[in-house]
Amino acid sequence: MGGKLSTFAAAVGRGKNGWTASEVDLNGLADIDEVVDAMRDVEPDADVTLLFVESDDQYLAILRLDEGEDLRVFGSDSAFADESRIGAMLLGEIEAPALEIDELTAAADDDDETDRPAADPDADPVGDADVLNDLGLNANRLLGLCGREGMLPADVTAEICQRIGCGDEVEELREA
Repeated sequence: MGGKLSTFAAAVGRGKNGWTASEVDLNGLADIDEVVDAMRDVEPDADVTLLFVESDDQYLAILRLDEGEDLRVFGSDSAFADESRIGAMLLGEIEAPALEIDELTAAADDDDETDRPAADPDADPVGDADVLNDLGLNANRLLGLCGREGMLPADVTAEICQRIGCGDEVEELREA
């Protein structure tokens, strides 16, 4: 297993008054249960809580809780689990792979073909690619963002957050 990678983790919870965002320090957490507890702390009454974990300008993991329960996880690349302790903690239990990056180019239903950059052939997304489907970002779009050449995890997070309505909150965390 790899060493320590630079990591940014932002949790957002949607409650009665909109989105609340908080940076989460994953370094002191021992397992996925402690990560889930930290997510719940962001907005205890949230109907949806998301955790975006960006690592080393290379990997992105998205965790989701609905009403504090039923953890769903997506990872942009299975290699994250091999590269760091945090990656192993977040993605280590995932067995079902996400859709193949190759499949998204055939099934993509938005954007003009000529405007879409090539997908990264080395990416191996894992987990629940439909994790943001009901928030307006389907699996093909998520995989497309993660596999787009030149897109950093921070760019993917920013685009997702803008689309679902918590972009300003996450941007404020980055600037703090």
